[in-house]
Amino acid sequence: MSKPLGLDRGLTNYGDPEFSRYLRRSFARSMGFSGDMLNRPIVGIAVSGSGFNNCHRTMPELTEAVSRGVLAAGALPLPFPTISLGEVFLHPTSMMFRNLMSMDVEEMIRAQPMDSVVLIGGCDKTVPAQLMGAASAGKPAVQVVTGPMMTGRYQGERTGACTDCRRFWAKYRSGEMSKSEITEIEGELATTAGTCAVMGTAGTMACLTEALGMSLPGSAAIPAVNSARLVAAEEAGKVAARLADEPITPEQIITPQSVENALRVLLAIGGSTNAVIHLTAIAGRLGIPVSLRRLNEIAEETPVLVDLKPVGMHYMEDLHAAGGVPALMRELRPLLHLDCLGVDGRRLRDRVNESADWIDRSVIRPMSDPISATGGLLALHGSLAPDGAILKRAAADASLFELEGRAVVFDGLEDLNQRIDDPALDVNPRDILVLKNAGPKAAAMPESGYLPIPAKLARAGVKDMVRISDARMSGTAYGTILLHVSPEAAAGGPLAVVRDGDRIRLSVSSKTLDLLVPEQEIKKRLAEWIPPAPPLRGYAALYQRSILQAPQGCDFDFLVSPPRFTHK
Repeated sequence: MSKPLGLDRGLTNYGDPEFSRYLRRSFARSMGFSGDMLNRPIVGIAVSGSGFNNCHRTMPELTEAVSRGVLAAGALPLPFPTISLGEVFLHPTSMMFRNLMSMDVEEMIRAQPMDSVVLIGGCDKTVPAQLMGAASAGKPAVQVVTGPMMTGRYQGERTGACTDCRRFWAKYRSGEMSKSEITEIEGELATTAGTCAVMGTAGTMACLTEALGMSLPGSAAIPAVNSARLVAAEEAGKVAARLADEPITPEQIITPQSVENALRVLLAIGGSTNAVIHLTAIAGRLGIPVSLRRLNEIAEETPVLVDLKPVGMHYMEDLHAAGGVPALMRELRPLLHLDCLGVDGRRLRDRVNESADWIDRSVIRPMSDPISATGGLLALHGSLAPDGAILKRAAADASLFELEGRAVVFDGLEDLNQRIDDPALDVNPRDILVLKNAGPKAAAMPESGYLPIPAKLARAGVKDMVRISDARMSGTAYGTILLHVSPEAAAGGPLAVVRDGDRIRLSVSSKTLDLLVPEQEIKKRLAEWIPPAPPLRGYAALYQRSILQAPQGCDFDFLVSPPRFTHK
């Protein structure tokens, strides 16, 4: 007996299947569909638009374009809403709601009668949430990203969110810019629809999604306002309709090999540190572990090839014009697993071979002339980070890579806000700024790891310092910043007991981060440490009980699949 399709999937159980089918079709008729349309396979379209999400402003026309493609391929498109995560509009941080959105996506794909699904998203946590949900739901899925913004202009200079936001704000904090100037610049940083114009988290995840095979080749970097973005969305609708008849599930696409391909692309683009957490969470839904030590191994043989801010000079629109992810993967071809399958049914080998011969070498370097011989990210371990920490070395100051310094400690975000610009703060440029209690359990891991340079040092011309925290930072940020320290302070990691004046040693060459306090003293401090009180009710309580640490992708413990593969 053939499996039910379209509206016949997952009928509500009234004890009479034929009545259930009859009732469902009767209500579907009220939406104006003919009997012929209701007999077709159904492609769900997960729509994540919101008035609180500027990145998704083009959601209506993308939904229309996907629907057009679905109809042209003979299926019935049915859009449905999900949670939307607008990065800068959520408190305390969008990361707190990524897993919630993934549950929403998963359960709506499972519960509603669809044969395949198109996921439309863009803003930082949205695409990871959609891929996590789709991976768990197990139905064929195609990811469509909203695409990056185009750049703006300020006094003849190209500008784009949000690396330039931070650069101009640093000038304002240091007294190099006036209040009127920074107010004028505010209107020139994000001038079109779309996600950040640089290789931030949204751009990174778009590239990694294509590298995984979950989106169409060449679609990651198309600007949001480019007509090609709508053409790509239409094609995604056609592909999803084909998948309804000839299923290829996320489990067939997201494999240990495709995850490693995505890691190599992440390293080659000098991408966001957040992508390590998100890719780990996506892979974890299918029982695929992502090892920080394996990340370091492949970083040693994967060069940085893409010259985009915050690591380089260009923008996402330039990456698209230069040849996009297909051109990059063509360069990386000797390092990639070429048998990996994509949503379009083709192997990576075929997709790479079909990429354009011309590549803009000012944006995508050849392997023989890399920006850096080693990958843009590095994992460190040591007595301060037993389970790891992450450094975006491609965006850091190499003069700070081997440093022993005095800790200047902030106990939490409020303490940081109150004291960082205090003229009486005892700090010098060779000190190490430490932020505690900003990790997954304590504060839902906000992007506060990009600690500001203390005002008195900024005014003196200091541009960078070593900064350490259990928080994250925006993919658009830069600096010598150690992130995702694990275990976090609120979980009783050594970070919890770092004190002002303690000595800390960073060594990028040995990949270590150590608290230079005797082991017995660390144990004594931890024995006296009192963990923070957990929330008592609601989603916050569920989050607190269930959240995992950064090396496990900050997923909920009850959503992760048991490991089906082992680390290399």
